[in-house]
Amino acid sequence: MPFEQARGELREAERRLDRLSALAETLHGEHGRVRESLGGVRDFLTLAPKARDTLEELSTALFGKILDEVEANLTHAIREILGQDRVVTTLREVKNNRLQIQFQIRNQGKEDEIEDIMTGQGGSVCNILSVGLRLIALSQLPEEQHRPFLVLDEQDCWLKPALIPKFMKLIGEIADRLELQLLVISHHPLDLFAGSAQRIFELVPDRERGAIIKQVK
Repeated sequence: MPFEQARGELREAERRLDRLSALAETLHGEHGRVRESLGGVRDFLTLAPKARDTLEELSTALFGKILDEVEANLTHAIREILGQDRVVTTLREVKNNRLQIQFQIRNQGKEDEIEDIMTGQGGSVCNILSVGLRLIALSQLPEEQHRPFLVLDEQDCWLKPALIPKFMKLIGEIADRLELQLLVISHHPLDLFAGSAQRIFELVPDRERGAIIKQVK
């Protein structure tokens, strides 16, 4: 082989060696970065279950305090309106990373006696808890984003007429304390609202216009 040809092949081999060396160095650095990233992923996978369990415990504890207060307020409402020794309790459990709550009514002194929320007291319990939960939820909303206004459309439908004054008195006091404005729509006689409503309007049939709104207070 001629000397010049051999020298040219040697130079080409040297250039290839330089390229391969640079590539090897790059791949070595990339390998180190991948190993470091993989180590971080492994550490995360190791800590993730513990972190999830810790977050669930914190969430349960936080909502537990809130629910304790909700239970106390709803129990007070049930006792004030129905005049019965009932206790509102909640069953709490975490499913699919979500806190699930089930409300129950218990007869004080008879812990095994559980009253159905939907049908208890002919539906009166459902009426009271429904309004109570709405008031609590509305009170938790940011004031700058939500108007403190609540419409209760026949939320007294299953209450006995004799219970309406107590019902309206209690939710009126709560609304005043929370600085909420309430609009209550009802089919009960108007005189049942006289002691608690600031203004009372009656929807009166009219032959020409179908119906008119008449202010009675």
